[in-house]
Amino acid sequence: MNLQNDSQNDNLKYGLYIVSTPIGNLEDITLRALEALRKSDYILCEDTRVSKKLLSKYKIKSKLISNHKFNEKKNLQKIIDILKSNKIVSLISDAGTPTISDPGNVLIKECINKKINLIPIPGASAPVVALSMSGFSSKYYFYGFFPENNSEINENFEILSKINGSIIFFISAKKFNRSINVIKKYFSDRKILICKEITKYFEEYFRFNVSELDQKNISLKGEVTLVLSEKKLVNKTSNNLSESDKTKIRKLIKKLSIKEIVDLIKDGKNIPKKEIYNYCLKIKNEK
Repeated sequence: MNLQNDSQNDNLKYGLYIVSTPIGNLEDITLRALEALRKSDYILCEDTRVSKKLLSKYKIKSKLISNHKFNEKKNLQKIIDILKSNKIVSLISDAGTPTISDPGNVLIKECINKKINLIPIPGASAPVVALSMSGFSSKYYFYGFFPENNSEINENFEILSKINGSIIFFISAKKFNRSINVIKKYFSDRKILICKEITKYFEEYFRFNVSELDQKNISLKGEVTLVLSEKKLVNKTSNNLSESDKTKIRKLIKKLSIKEIVDLIKDGKNIPKKEIYNYCLKIKNEK
């Protein structure tokens, strides 16, 4: 992969820049992101009060347009007209990479239809950050915000429980506390990483087996990121008596005690002692 060390030119291309911003620590922003924001004619943001904290820190004075899930359709034509007039517009979210469980997809699709330049500027993303330090499978499914109602939860989780990879959710602390039982119902054979205040001063990470969740007392506030591990691998070999084991027991039943046979067959295998013992009794009773 060839890396470009300097800018293509001093001027940015006209179009829509999809700019990733920090997910907590304001210093987690790239030089390219700062350049794009400074040179933008307009910056589209979810909450201008939140975005102003970042922009003020880096002395960025571009014009802001409030663009959130309640007004993005109403704003659409106005923004498309701005972009068609050869302007540089940046799209940001309150935190992280835009359109990932945040507004912006409506505008992206219209830019594609109108053949308007789309330029992504990568950076912080809570799902990727959480997965990177989970220790779980890098094969993952990102769901986004936790399902809203019980019927949707059960319908979706029935499908998700069959995925043998990591699964990532966003969820409010209150909803998480109410959802422990349903998480256990569908994912009891997995581990879980709970990420709180990622990159902030009070960041915390909790790691448990899902089956232990209701036994843990953790304090959560606001929104958290959950990562569920891949399914636990089950050793399918030697969990049960094989035909060769049964043949061996039949040959030994007259020569050794049941205890001796159990110890012999059990050695180096995961077969429960009770299963070997019961089979020995069965053979004895057949005589």
